[in-house]
Amino acid sequence: MNRHYPWFALLGVLLIALSLAMPASGSRVDPNAPAVEKSAANKDAAPDEAAPAPEAKTVADLPREIPETPEGGWDVYVVPIKDAITPPQLYILRRALKEAIANDVEVILLDMDTPGGRLDVTLEMMEALKYFEGTTMTFVDDEAISAGSYISIATEDIWFAPGGVMGAAAVITGQGQDLNETLKSKIDSYLRARVRAFSKEYRYRADVQRAMMDIDYRLEIDGKVIKEEGELLTVTADEAVELFGAPPQPLLAQGIATDIDDLLTQKFGDGNYNVRTFEVTWSEEFAKWFTTISPFLISAGVLLLIMEIKTPGFGVFGVGGITLLLLVFASQYFAGMAGNEPMLLFLIGIVLLGVEIFFVPGTLVAGMIGGACVLSSLIWALADIWPEGAKDYQLDAAVFYEPIGQVILGLGIAFLGALAMIKYLPESPLKRAIVLGTEVSGRSVDHGGGRSIDGVASNVPQPGDRGVATTDLHPGGQVEINGKRYQASVLIGSIETGDEVEVVEARDFSLVVRAV
Repeated sequence: MNRHYPWFALLGVLLIALSLAMPASGSRVDPNAPAVEKSAANKDAAPDEAAPAPEAKTVADLPREIPETPEGGWDVYVVPIKDAITPPQLYILRRALKEAIANDVEVILLDMDTPGGRLDVTLEMMEALKYFEGTTMTFVDDEAISAGSYISIATEDIWFAPGGVMGAAAVITGQGQDLNETLKSKIDSYLRARVRAFSKEYRYRADVQRAMMDIDYRLEIDGKVIKEEGELLTVTADEAVELFGAPPQPLLAQGIATDIDDLLTQKFGDGNYNVRTFEVTWSEEFAKWFTTISPFLISAGVLLLIMEIKTPGFGVFGVGGITLLLLVFASQYFAGMAGNEPMLLFLIGIVLLGVEIFFVPGTLVAGMIGGACVLSSLIWALADIWPEGAKDYQLDAAVFYEPIGQVILGLGIAFLGALAMIKYLPESPLKRAIVLGTEVSGRSVDHGGGRSIDGVASNVPQPGDRGVATTDLHPGGQVEINGKRYQASVLIGSIETGDEVEVVEARDFSLVVRAV
């Protein structure tokens, strides 16, 4: 044991020295490859040590995809929705939508700045927007209050100007007073259903709009209280683009833009769009007033045309009647209801009526066809017909119910007006036109039948009296008896000009004759 001890002691010293030397050599860094060793170490530690990506909080934090640009760029119609929501805003929107559909325009953009307005007009504007197949957008600059919020909700994209606000959408009366509880509940229920129908692809829109219209509704999303009970919600631009949920979606808006060009650049890319802007002009104000009195315009126009038909030649009655009916077409065109086709049909009808009066009086064929064209054109102009390509739109008979009622009302007023003038205004132009004429070719000309203007019975042709046809009777026309000219008709067949006639019957406003 003593003899080997030095060797064991020496071996132990070597082992201790070796163990001390190994950590030092293992930690020594090779000066030629420091980056490789460090990179490998970091790679192994990455899963545990990498910092998490920052959470997206607004729309601006999300990547924005630019859609593929169609050939020629995106065609955009910009429609201003300014000031109070009234019929002119509906008219210009409807006209822009129909033109966009007819011209295959891809985008309708509402330039919104309104404090609210009429609920009935708002609902019609929402309904009109759903017929557009392309993309609908709203730019809130600066306000979309009350009715403006409902119209905005009906579009696909909502964008805000930096200072834009939207909300406060409770329904009130036209005098600014609150509705009674029952009526308010009914209207709110209907409006919420309409909003849900428009907002089903957007997670939070229906709830946000309800918070804007229902003071008792409490809105909380992801633990954050957006609106407490007892107040109506009005959101700012920054609040509208805040993200909630997983995957994240904006509370209300797709973005914030400084102006329309900035909006379209963010949406479609720089220079990838063509803009046409519609403007509310005097024509929409014109339509606002004249569309409400269309039945009265129709009645006055028809009454004047009747007076023109019953007088010789063509004069002020005919011009006035045609002018009033043209006002109906003009108002409907500016209201976005009628196109050029009803106007063309109306002019064809007027031409046929002229043929009946001046070239073939009494034939009735041209007159009846012309009258049918005029009435049909009026019904067509008053109907809200959308062009081919409108989404979810089907033309059916119901579209014509209201226009037919308006035309019938107009004709009824015209008929009653004619009777009233004849009965109560004996010296009225209408009665003079129907009953008595003027001096023609040095002879007294009476355009009536069974009574004269002065009511003297001896001046009235009696059955058996004879005269001469001064126009062709097919079956109606004029005859001359005892130096006076009368409206007359034949029951069977026709009578040529110059033929001798005999009175068969004397009616109030014409004679019945036969050929001798």
